[in-house]
Formats: sequence, C-alpha cells, structure tokens
Amino acid sequence: MGVVMNTKQTQLGEGRNERFSSAGFILAAIGSSVGLGNMWKFPYITGQHGGAAFFLIFIICLILIGLPLLLAELAIGRSGRGSASTSFVKAGGPKVFGRLGLLQVIAPFLILSFYVIVAGWTLHYAVQSFSGGLYVDSDYSGKFGSFIQGFMPLVWQVASVLITAIVVGKGISGGIEKFNKVLIPGLVVLLIILMIRALTLPGAGEGVSFFLQPDFSKLSPEAALVALGHAFFSLSLGMGILLTYGAYVDKRQSLGTATLAIGAGDLIYAFIAGLIIFPTTASFGLESNAGPSLVFIALPAAFSAMPFGAFFGGLFFVLLAIAALTSSVSLLEVPVTYVMDRWGWGRGKSVTIISVLVLLIGLPSVLSFGIVPALSDMGGKNFFDWLDFITSNILLPIGGLITTLFVGYFWKKAAEAAGLKSGWFRLWLFMVRYIAPVLVVLVLLHTTGVIKF
Repeated sequence: MGVVMNTKQTQLGEGRNERFSSAGFILAAIGSSVGLGNMWKFPYITGQHGGAAFFLIFIICLILIGLPLLLAELAIGRSGRGSASTSFVKAGGPKVFGRLGLLQVIAPFLILSFYVIVAGWTLHYAVQSFSGGLYVDSDYSGKFGSFIQGFMPLVWQVASVLITAIVVGKGISGGIEKFNKVLIPGLVVLLIILMIRALTLPGAGEGVSFFLQPDFSKLSPEAALVALGHAFFSLSLGMGILLTYGAYVDKRQSLGTATLAIGAGDLIYAFIAGLIIFPTTASFGLESNAGPSLVFIALPAAFSAMPFGAFFGGLFFVLLAIAALTSSVSLLEVPVTYVMDRWGWGRGKSVTIISVLVLLIGLPSVLSFGIVPALSDMGGKNFFDWLDFITSNILLPIGGLITTLFVGYFWKKAAEAAGLKSGWFRLWLFMVRYIAPVLVVLVLLHTTGVIKF
C-alpha cells in the first residue's frame, strides 16, 4: 500500500496530465465557486438585509474568513499532493486529520448527488426556453411542479452526471481545465449580455436602487451571520474542492495571488447576479424570492413578457447550467481524487464507479418531490431538503473548522506551504488560528438554528 500511495502522490502532484496551468487553475477554482447559490440566493439576502450595507458586510466577511480559509485549503492541498483526506497527513500533520478529512470527501459526494438534479433542471429549462415551449401558457408554478413531480428529471439527472463524468474522466489539464477555459469566459459573456438587458428594462432603476442603496437600519447580528455564512459557502470552503485542486497546482504558482483572484471572481459574479435579478424582477413587479421559485417560476414569467424573451430566457438558463456544471465537475473531482489516491485506481475506473454511486444516492432526492410520498414529507422537509440541510449547514462548517484547527495549531510547515512574506504570514496565521475558528463555529450554530435573533 505504501508503494501505491507514493506512486499516486507523484501522479497527482507531478504527472504531466495531472497538473493545472496557472490560468487554468484559477478559472477552475472560480468555476467551483460560481454556482447556483450566488444567482438565486445572494441577491435575495442582500436586498433583505440592507442592500449595499449588507454587500459591504459580505466583503468584510469574505476577507475575514473566506480568503484566509481559501489560502489554507490550497496550501494543504499543494503541500500534501493528495486527496482532501490524505493531504493533511502527507503535508506532515497528525494521522487523525486524515480520518477527519474524510468529511471533506463525503460532503461533496453527497452534495453532488442532489446538485446534479438541479443542474438537470437548468438544462431542461434552457431547451424549453429556446424552443418556446416554456412560454406556451402562464402557469409557471404549475408547470414547474408538474415537471419535478414527473420522471423527466431522472433523464436530465443522468445527462448532467454524464457531462460531468466525461469532463472529469479526461483528467485535470485535458478535461477540467479545458472545460473551464471554454465555459468561464462564456459565462462572463452571458453575464454581461443579461446584465445589459436587465438594466435597460423599463423600471430597472428601482431594482438597482433596492440592490445598491445602503439601508444600515436593516443591519443586525442576524445579517452579519448570514453574510458570514454566504461568504463561507460561496467560495466552496469546507467541501474539499480547494484542497483537491491544490494538489494539482504548480509549485511556482503564487497561492496568495490565486486566492485574491478567486475571491474577486466570486465577488464580481455575485454582484452582477444582483444586477440581473433585481432590475428584472422590479421591471415586472415580481418578488425577489430565493431559490427555485425565483429561477424556475418568477423569472420565466418575466422573460415571457419581454421582447425576445425566449432567447434571453434561454441564455439565462444556459448561464445557470454552466454555473451548475462547473461546480458539479469540481464536486466530482473530490471523491475521484480520493479513491485514486487511497486505492490506486485509474481515473476512468474511479469516475465510472463514483458517477454510478452518485446516481444511485441521488435517486431518493429526485423522487422526493412527490413521486414517492414517504420521501416527500420527512418531518417538514423532503429527502432532498434534508440532504441539503445536513451537508450545507453541518458537514461544511465542520470541514472548515478542521482546516482552521489543522493550520492554526498542528501544521509546522504552514509558513513554507503558504508562500507568504513574514508579515503577511503572521497576519494570515492569526486570522486562521484565532478569528476563523470562532466565526466558523458561529456559522455552524446559526445555520443549525442554535443561535437565533
């Protein structure tokens, strides 16, 4: 086993086909963070908690917890050249962190099992929008309900898993990097087109004001914890993605520069999402609710009422599909890297087995919207919602806490691995050792309902 592990460490860290270029790594990391949450959740919580005032708090939280943890995960991954679990030990840490790190393999695997379902929804709605079938009648709520309660989501679930598996199966440089090099610039173009369209709608100014006008009276401890939680989750922290991607980063890559670039990309995406959602909903008098009701019910109603709505609606759902698939690719890579590193499996075998398991584990989620009544009401939530709650609100904060404790108190090679100058290193270590653990615990307590305001 020792020989296999050492061989795989070389393949993960130094293999020609298993290493990111500098630009490819940053684009892939940005791709993992620009998921669906920033599009259907961030604008809503921003408007709910004070507009630009909340946005400022979000930026502060991004600096206080997001960037330090992002750098920590990348540094561990590059130093260990292993999976989200084994990198802790390979980087020189206690063996117990290798076992604790399994949480950062399990969490993305479980998240992927229901994330590909929503990715499938976006693919279906993109096809329906471009074909015009989405706008045949105006009962968008009923249409969405009928769709998710049928068996077509199973077909689109398979499609999204298949696309994800093909990309990850082609490896780091030949698959994930090339995929993100094409889709992330495409995503930027779509964002700009849709932002311009939204900002030129009648009454768009009201939505922009609601989004960007600061209302400090709405700021509260609750708002600060919401901003803190979103800063944590929007960067894909605590789910092993950045630990895994770090294993494939070139030794010459500046992790500090990469951290700033990834953070900036996440922030810009969230900002532009707000400039799309709020002007659009304001123009057509719609509620800016969070979640699927916004994306699959409210916005189709808006697209149906605007000139060339089928075209712009199609572009919007293609945008969402790109965001979902770039994230699902990063989620799949985490367990794939783990089994490659742990058992010495080839990439093709690893991708095939993990993808099949993702489909099987995802079946209860896709069937929990009405097809199987026992899965539809499980103590006030369906199976899908419970899985989302457990992974997002419990496993991810615990994963982030494991990283902060490891770097802050148990990792002797942190200075060398981070590659920061002495002053910046001391500041970073202080943040990771004293500030980040407290904030992560607060996020955990808030998202699980222990702390309420």
